[in-house]
Amino acid sequence: MKRKTLLIGIICLMLVVVSACSSNETSSTSKESNGKDSKTLVLAAYGGSYEKKFKEIVIPKFEKEFGVKVKYITGSSVDTVSKLQAQKDNPEIDVAFIDDGPQAQAKSFGLLAPLDEKIVTNLANVYDIAKDKDQVGVGFGIVSTGLAYSKEAFEKNNWEPPTSWNDLADSKFKGKLVLPSISNTYGVHLLIMAAKTNGGDEKNIEPGFEKLKEMSKNAVTFDKTADVSNYFMQGQTVASAWGSSRVFTLKDTGFPIEFVIPKEGAPALMLTANVVKNAPHEELAQKFVNYILSEEVQKEFALSVFDGPVNKNVKLSGDITEKIPYGDEQISKLIKVDWEYVNQKRAEWTERANKEIEVAH
Repeated sequence: MKRKTLLIGIICLMLVVVSACSSNETSSTSKESNGKDSKTLVLAAYGGSYEKKFKEIVIPKFEKEFGVKVKYITGSSVDTVSKLQAQKDNPEIDVAFIDDGPQAQAKSFGLLAPLDEKIVTNLANVYDIAKDKDQVGVGFGIVSTGLAYSKEAFEKNNWEPPTSWNDLADSKFKGKLVLPSISNTYGVHLLIMAAKTNGGDEKNIEPGFEKLKEMSKNAVTFDKTADVSNYFMQGQTVASAWGSSRVFTLKDTGFPIEFVIPKEGAPALMLTANVVKNAPHEELAQKFVNYILSEEVQKEFALSVFDGPVNKNVKLSGDITEKIPYGDEQISKLIKVDWEYVNQKRAEWTERANKEIEVAH
């Protein structure tokens, strides 16, 4: 009888232990899936060369320094803003990397949190052009939008390199251009610079549309992807409005392509880092933004993906300084787009460009 009682007691004890372990495991799993209780920082950022650089160098060092894990979600700027909108009431993303145009929209939607200058101490070293007036997000890399052209095609036809935005309207390029669609940032930049070059600006856009209509006579198509590299490699375009980082990434492969900043100037395309409002790990997100602005990481991005550093203290030498916006003199010449105003007009401009230029073409 005593042996039977003892056996029952042991069985009961084992059941209690198993139940407790199961409860702890369930609790641990719940915390991990919840995200807010786990130590996994979630980033939403660009694919391609950016994703490769983040995962190879940037993320491992951050994980080691702060003793956390980082999850990387790949997507375009528009994709990321859509995710932030869908998750607004229960955010899963901590830090969002977005181009300046969509970032201005995300800010207006109330999806982003202000940066804490006590944590993001590197803000003190950032160029003014990369800062938001309300400290909601910050530029972490600068790309200049200018004119890309095929060196081989220009030499073959004895053409001089382009020097003005208006050169895209030259009749010698008829049937030889692929231009950026108004649906991407390069297309918006082209419209604005066409306006500025011909007496207008963002708030007087009519000269831009008139010149864009002239340019469209030379175009075989309008690219919506923001990547015209295949068009260049296949000989479908001899020139286009494109970003410096993409041009030099292609040139780095050995393709004969060149980049020119037109005499009328070049707009800055700002790549921004943002802490998501009500992020699961807001303090850690602030620390990651500060880390991205550090001299070490800024230099890494400049050398590998041709982003101009926003940290004034970054020191570079050699030919890289000719491939990126670098230093006070070059940075000061870039044109900062008023995205708050442009985004108010963008739907109207897009509809008009589609009807009068792109679809009509």
